[in-house]
Amino acid sequence: MITALKLKANKTMPKSDTAILKEFLELPLWSSDEVFEYFRYELKSIFREAPDNPKQRFVYIEGNKKKKVVLLAHADNYFDKDYGYPQTMHRIIEEDGFFISEGKTGLGADDRAGCAMLYLLKDSGHSLLITDGEEQGKLGSRWLMESNQDIAEKINWHQFMIQLDLRNAKEFKCYSVGSDPFREFIKSRTAFTEPDKELSTDITILCREIAGVNLSVGYYAEHSVYERINISEWENTLKILRKLVNEDLPRFSLDAIPK
Repeated sequence: MITALKLKANKTMPKSDTAILKEFLELPLWSSDEVFEYFRYELKSIFREAPDNPKQRFVYIEGNKKKKVVLLAHADNYFDKDYGYPQTMHRIIEEDGFFISEGKTGLGADDRAGCAMLYLLKDSGHSLLITDGEEQGKLGSRWLMESNQDIAEKINWHQFMIQLDLRNAKEFKCYSVGSDPFREFIKSRTAFTEPDKELSTDITILCREIAGVNLSVGYYAEHSVYERINISEWENTLKILRKLVNEDLPRFSLDAIPK
């Protein structure tokens, strides 16, 4: 468990972006608790969890910008204890421009890499949402929309949603929650391309009124002990986001998406 002293150090001792990424990757793989500790004590944070399912939980931190987006990531990973993997500590090393897990014990970049980005953008004025149970059927986001109507309404009053949970570099996916104008907007701001509209993730549950996009954060071979993350590709997405969140962002409604 992250101590209050460590949390205080995180706030007062500046660290490089990659040091924060490595710190998140080093968190225990078998639990989401430590990830939530980074966010649930932030000013204005709302932490909720269901009494009967620990994966039905989320932290929401509303931004103070008038025109803000929801920045989204999930705290759980494929090597969670609920999948039966052993509670083995892992050591993160850098090799040829990648962070990897020494000893093939799993990395958890899906989606600790996204959580690290949210932490680095927590003072951007935009809203943050960290869910749990995405790897087990989007449990946290489903519970949010079904049992937390106040937060469901709040997040859908934003301009749009950006999830940071996609493999590879320079790709994005809107799935079923992106209009043609929104896709063109994302292309123009990122120079990323959309390989297909297949599968789904948290934004397909959470986007009820507004469009959403999932961006590449540079990881590869997820859900395997060979998972790795390209550090420069992760930094590139972070750089793009830092520029994007300083724009006067338009709102993209789902009403523009043909049924």
